Amino acid sequence: MDFFSTSNILVHIPLGSGGYDLSWIEAIGSLAGLLCIWLASLEKIVNYAFGLLNVTLFAIIFFQIQLYSSLLLQLFFFVANIYGWYAWSRQNSDHQQVLTIRWLPPLDALSWGGICIVAMALMTWFINPVFAFLTRIAVTLMQQLGINVVMPVLQPDAFPFWDACMLVLSIVAMILMTRKYVENWILWLVVNLISVVIFALQGVYAMALEYLILVAIALNGLWLWSKSARQAGLKSAPLNNG
Repeated sequence: MDFFSTSNILVHIPLGSGGYDLSWIEAIGSLAGLLCIWLASLEKIVNYAFGLLNVTLFAIIFFQIQLYSSLLLQLFFFVANIYGWYAWSRQNSDHQQVLTIRWLPPLDALSWGGICIVAMALMTWFINPVFAFLTRIAVTLMQQLGINVVMPVLQPDAFPFWDACMLVLSIVAMILMTRKYVENWILWLVVNLISVVIFALQGVYAMALEYLILVAIALNGLWLWSKSARQAGLKSAPLNNG
């Protein structure tokens, strides 16, 4: 089990003050995440296998560093990856994929936009008590499973608005990706750009570099999926694929 420890260092990266010790589990989890997003941009269903590996390893990391609310978020992504795998693999009677890449209908796009705005506003205002509540749930669940954990001392969020944006937009982007909507790449692009700035300001330069790579992948995904939607003539198609 030592392999899964964040203390099992793969390499020391000379970035920032004192450098950064990259563990094996973080390296593999990050690589799996990059492969997941890259393969998703190519519409390869195997992306979900790498997605499941990514969220599983990151959940282990968040458990070790006592970020229990982030651990719960990985559980959501785990379920979303399983659903996405199922939804992308569905075929009709002609052995064609049920889901095709398309744009959100205008009214649906406005609805999702409104949901994002309201959710980000609420999360910005309540982010500290919400994460404290989620952390208590995670700690209680783990204690009932016989895992020896204690409630960590939580500090106020350093960037409540931007943190709320990343949380809400990540969840919505994942949902839209499982349904093959082009707009998911726009949301991932925003999330990744915010992440680059936040991690750089916090001095976590390795993470900032990773998200800079994800910015490029999101741009590629947006271009490829937009091209595919245009070629199929689906930009204004009604929502008839479930």
